[in-house]
Amino acid sequence: MDAEQLREVIPHGDPFALFAQWYDEARPLEEDSNAMALATATPDGLPSVRMVLLKGHGPDGFVFYTNGRSRKGRELAANPNVALLFHWKSLRRQIRIEGPVSPVSPAEADAYFHSRARDSQLGAVASDQSSTLDTRATFLTRYEEARSRFAGAQVERPAHWSGWRVRPLAIEFWHDRPYRLHERRRFEHGPEGWASTLLYP
Repeated sequence: MDAEQLREVIPHGDPFALFAQWYDEARPLEEDSNAMALATATPDGLPSVRMVLLKGHGPDGFVFYTNGRSRKGRELAANPNVALLFHWKSLRRQIRIEGPVSPVSPAEADAYFHSRARDSQLGAVASDQSSTLDTRATFLTRYEEARSRFAGAQVERPAHWSGWRVRPLAIEFWHDRPYRLHERRRFEHGPEGWASTLLYP
Protein backbone atom coordinates (compact mmCIF):
# COMPACT_ATOMS: atom_id res chain seq x y z
CA MET A 1 0.00 0.00 0.00
CA ASP A 2 1.35 3.41 -1.02
CA ALA A 3 2.72 5.39 1.95
CA GLU A 4 1.58 8.71 0.46
CA GLN A 5 -1.98 7.43 0.18
CA LEU A 6 -1.86 6.31 3.82
CA ARG A 7 -0.69 9.71 5.06
CA GLU A 8 -3.59 11.70 6.53
CA VAL A 9 -3.55 15.38 5.52
CA ILE A 10 -6.58 16.42 7.61
CA PRO A 11 -5.55 15.97 11.24
CA HIS A 12 -7.74 15.99 14.32
CA GLY A 13 -7.32 19.19 16.32
CA ASP A 14 -8.75 22.69 16.27
CA PRO A 15 -11.07 23.02 13.24
CA PHE A 16 -10.86 26.82 13.32
CA ALA A 17 -7.08 26.72 13.13
CA LEU A 18 -7.28 24.25 10.24
CA PHE A 19 -9.81 26.47 8.45
CA ALA A 20 -7.50 29.48 8.89
CA GLN A 21 -4.57 27.51 7.48
CA TRP A 22 -6.50 26.33 4.42
CA TYR A 23 -8.02 29.78 3.88
CA ASP A 24 -4.59 31.44 4.01
CA GLU A 25 -3.30 28.90 1.47
CA ALA A 26 -6.25 29.58 -0.85
CA ARG A 27 -6.09 33.38 -0.77
CA PRO A 28 -3.10 33.86 -3.13
CA LEU A 29 -4.36 31.17 -5.51
CA GLU A 30 -8.11 31.80 -5.76
CA GLU A 31 -9.50 35.06 -7.16
CA ASP A 32 -12.50 34.89 -4.82
CA SER A 33 -11.15 32.78 -1.99
CA ASN A 34 -13.74 34.23 0.41
CA ALA A 35 -16.69 33.26 -1.80
CA MET A 36 -18.93 30.70 -0.13
CA ALA A 37 -22.25 29.10 -0.92
CA LEU A 38 -24.88 29.92 1.71
CA ALA A 39 -27.77 27.46 1.96
CA THR A 40 -30.94 28.48 3.78
CA ALA A 41 -34.41 27.01 4.02
CA THR A 42 -37.95 28.32 4.30
CA PRO A 43 -40.13 27.43 7.29
CA ASP A 44 -41.57 24.67 5.07
CA GLY A 45 -38.10 23.25 4.47
CA LEU A 46 -37.69 24.40 0.87
CA PRO A 47 -33.96 24.99 0.25
CA SER A 48 -32.26 27.87 -1.52
CA VAL A 49 -28.60 28.62 -2.08
CA ARG A 50 -26.50 31.51 -3.32
CA MET A 51 -22.93 32.81 -3.15
CA VAL A 52 -21.96 35.34 -0.48
CA LEU A 53 -18.61 36.62 0.78
CA LEU A 54 -16.92 35.69 4.03
CA LYS A 55 -16.05 38.89 5.93
CA GLY A 56 -14.78 37.49 9.23
CA HIS A 57 -13.91 34.18 10.81
CA GLY A 58 -12.62 32.80 14.08
CA PRO A 59 -13.67 30.71 17.08
CA ASP A 60 -16.83 32.83 17.42
CA GLY A 61 -17.99 31.90 13.92
CA PHE A 62 -18.13 32.90 10.25
CA VAL A 63 -19.53 36.33 9.27
CA PHE A 64 -21.26 37.59 6.12
CA TYR A 65 -23.37 40.68 5.38
CA THR A 66 -26.61 41.18 3.49
CA ASN A 67 -29.96 42.96 3.26
CA GLY A 68 -32.25 41.55 5.95
CA ARG A 69 -35.29 42.17 3.75
CA SER A 70 -33.90 40.04 0.91
CA ARG A 71 -35.08 36.49 0.36
CA LYS A 72 -32.14 35.09 2.27
CA GLY A 73 -32.67 37.63 5.04
CA ARG A 74 -36.29 36.57 5.42
CA GLU A 75 -35.31 32.92 5.39
CA LEU A 76 -32.64 33.53 8.04
CA ALA A 77 -35.26 35.18 10.25
CA ALA A 78 -37.72 32.32 9.78
CA ASN A 79 -35.25 29.44 10.06
CA PRO A 80 -31.87 30.46 11.53
CA ASN A 81 -30.05 27.26 10.57
CA VAL A 82 -27.70 27.36 7.59
CA ALA A 83 -24.95 25.57 5.77
CA LEU A 84 -21.86 27.08 4.13
CA LEU A 85 -19.62 25.60 1.46
CA PHE A 86 -16.15 26.74 0.40
CA HIS A 87 -14.69 25.18 -2.76
CA TRP A 88 -11.10 25.95 -3.70
CA LYS A 89 -10.51 24.24 -7.02
CA SER A 90 -6.81 25.14 -7.26
CA LEU A 91 -6.14 23.36 -3.96
CA ARG A 92 -8.67 20.58 -4.67
CA ARG A 93 -10.29 21.19 -1.29
CA GLN A 94 -13.67 22.03 0.12
CA ILE A 95 -15.07 22.82 3.56
CA ARG A 96 -18.68 22.40 4.70
CA ILE A 97 -19.98 24.28 7.76
CA GLU A 98 -23.34 23.79 9.46
CA GLY A 99 -24.91 25.68 12.36
CA PRO A 100 -27.24 28.38 13.63
CA VAL A 101 -26.92 32.01 12.60
CA SER A 102 -27.44 35.21 14.58
CA PRO A 103 -27.05 38.94 13.79
CA VAL A 104 -23.78 40.73 14.51
CA SER A 105 -23.89 43.79 16.77
CA PRO A 106 -24.94 47.17 15.28
CA ALA A 107 -21.39 48.43 15.92
CA GLU A 108 -19.91 45.57 13.88
CA ALA A 109 -22.42 46.18 11.08
CA ASP A 110 -21.66 49.92 11.04
CA ALA A 111 -17.91 49.32 10.96
CA TYR A 112 -18.10 46.95 8.01
CA PHE A 113 -20.69 49.02 6.12
CA HIS A 114 -18.52 52.11 6.27
CA SER A 115 -15.44 50.15 5.18
CA ARG A 116 -17.12 49.43 1.84
CA ALA A 117 -16.73 51.59 -1.25
CA ARG A 118 -19.07 54.58 -1.06
CA ASP A 119 -20.89 53.52 -4.24
CA SER A 120 -21.52 50.10 -2.67
CA GLN A 121 -22.97 51.80 0.40
CA LEU A 122 -25.27 53.87 -1.80
CA GLY A 123 -26.30 50.77 -3.71
CA ALA A 124 -27.32 49.10 -0.47
CA VAL A 125 -29.47 52.13 0.41
CA ALA A 126 -31.11 52.15 -3.03
CA SER A 127 -31.82 48.42 -3.33
CA ASP A 128 -34.94 46.58 -2.17
CA GLN A 129 -32.99 43.36 -2.64
CA SER A 130 -34.97 40.43 -4.05
CA SER A 131 -38.12 42.55 -4.59
CA THR A 132 -39.67 42.82 -8.04
CA LEU A 133 -38.11 45.59 -10.18
CA ASP A 134 -39.97 47.07 -13.16
CA THR A 135 -36.92 48.43 -15.01
CA ARG A 136 -33.24 48.87 -14.28
CA ALA A 137 -33.74 52.60 -14.74
CA THR A 138 -35.86 52.64 -11.57
CA PHE A 139 -33.01 51.19 -9.53
CA LEU A 140 -30.46 53.60 -11.00
CA THR A 141 -32.79 56.54 -10.29
CA ARG A 142 -33.04 55.44 -6.67
CA TYR A 143 -29.24 55.18 -6.56
CA GLU A 144 -28.87 58.76 -7.84
CA GLU A 145 -31.43 59.93 -5.28
CA ALA A 146 -29.41 58.29 -2.51
CA ARG A 147 -26.23 59.87 -3.80
CA SER A 148 -27.86 63.31 -3.72
CA ARG A 149 -29.34 62.74 -0.26
CA PHE A 150 -25.98 61.86 1.27
CA ALA A 151 -23.86 64.31 -0.73
CA GLY A 152 -21.11 65.62 1.53
CA ALA A 153 -22.17 63.40 4.41
CA GLN A 154 -21.58 59.87 5.66
CA VAL A 155 -23.93 57.32 4.15
CA GLU A 156 -26.30 56.02 6.81
CA ARG A 157 -26.44 52.23 7.08
CA PRO A 158 -30.02 51.02 6.57
CA ALA A 159 -31.24 49.33 9.76
CA HIS A 160 -32.19 46.22 7.76
CA TRP A 161 -28.68 45.88 6.26
CA SER A 162 -26.47 43.95 8.63
CA GLY A 163 -24.22 41.00 9.23
CA TRP A 164 -24.87 37.46 10.36
CA ARG A 165 -22.56 35.12 12.25
CA VAL A 166 -22.72 31.35 11.73
CA ARG A 167 -21.70 29.51 14.89
CA PRO A 168 -20.79 26.05 13.63
CA LEU A 169 -21.94 22.81 15.16
CA ALA A 170 -20.20 20.82 12.43
CA ILE A 171 -17.26 21.50 10.09
CA GLU A 172 -16.24 19.00 7.43
CA PHE A 173 -12.97 19.14 5.50
CA TRP A 174 -12.54 17.38 2.15
CA HIS A 175 -9.27 16.91 0.28
CA ASP A 176 -9.04 15.48 -3.23
CA ARG A 177 -6.94 12.34 -3.69
CA PRO A 178 -6.08 10.40 -6.88
CA TYR A 179 -8.57 7.83 -8.16
CA ARG A 180 -11.33 9.37 -6.02
CA LEU A 181 -9.74 7.95 -2.86
CA HIS A 182 -10.49 11.28 -1.23
CA GLU A 183 -9.97 12.21 2.42
CA ARG A 184 -12.79 13.57 4.58
CA ARG A 185 -12.87 14.51 8.25
CA ARG A 186 -15.96 15.77 10.05
CA PHE A 187 -15.73 17.78 13.27
CA GLU A 188 -18.79 18.00 15.53
CA HIS A 189 -19.17 20.19 18.60
CA GLY A 190 -20.52 18.61 21.78
CA PRO A 191 -20.54 19.17 25.54
CA GLU A 192 -16.85 18.32 25.76
CA GLY A 193 -15.76 20.39 22.79
CA TRP A 194 -14.84 19.31 19.29
CA ALA A 195 -14.66 15.64 18.29
CA SER A 196 -13.80 14.42 14.82
CA THR A 197 -13.87 11.31 12.70
CA LEU A 198 -12.77 10.32 9.25
CA LEU A 199 -15.54 9.57 6.72
CA TYR A 200 -15.55 7.33 3.70
CA PRO A 201 -15.25 9.50 0.57
